[in-house]
Amino acid sequence: MISQASRPVSQYISFLIAGDEYAVNILRAREIVEHGATSRVPMMPACIVGAMNLRGRVVPVIDLAVKLGLPPTEVSRWTCVLIVEIELDGEDTRLGLLIDAVGDVLTLSEDEIEPAPRFGAPVRTDELLGMAKMGDKLVMLLDIDRVLSPAELLASTALGPSDPRASPALSGSHGAPVGEGDWP
Repeated sequence: MISQASRPVSQYISFLIAGDEYAVNILRAREIVEHGATSRVPMMPACIVGAMNLRGRVVPVIDLAVKLGLPPTEVSRWTCVLIVEIELDGEDTRLGLLIDAVGDVLTLSEDEIEPAPRFGAPVRTDELLGMAKMGDKLVMLLDIDRVLSPAELLASTALGPSDPRASPALSGSHGAPVGEGDWP
C-alpha cells in the first residue's frame, strides 16, 4: 500500500465564476492583477474583452464566464485578472482571465479528483481535467490548454450577427453596434 506521503499531489489556484469554483494548475498561473482598463479590439470573439498593458506587455483578456457559456462577468471590487501561460503555435503566451474572485491554493492528491461527469457541469467535459472533492463541495479543474486553445477561441466567432446570442465585436458609445445610432 502506498503511504499518503508518497502519493502524487498537484497544486491548483482556485477562483470563482458565476458562483461556482474552478481551478487551474498553479504551474500555469503567473500572477493575479487588479481588474483595470482594457482596450477593446475589433472583430474578436465575444469572450475576448480586450487587451491590457501589463508592465509594457500587451496581454489579451478573456472573460472566462463567456468562454464557458455563462453570462458575462459583472465587475465588482473582487473582480481580478488571473494571468496564465499557455502554449500557442509553439510559443509561450500569457493571457488574462477575467474572474469574479480569486480563491485558495489547493493541494490535491489523485484520489481527491474524480473524472468529469458526462452531464451536470456547466462546461464541456472535454475542457475539464476532473472535479476535486473539497468537503461537501466540488471544484472544477479546468484543462486550460483546451479551454484557451486557438480553435476553441475561434469557435466563439461561430455566432453570427443573425444569432441572438451574438454580441457585436465592437460597439458604439451606447451599446449599439458601430454604424447603428452613432450618426443621424
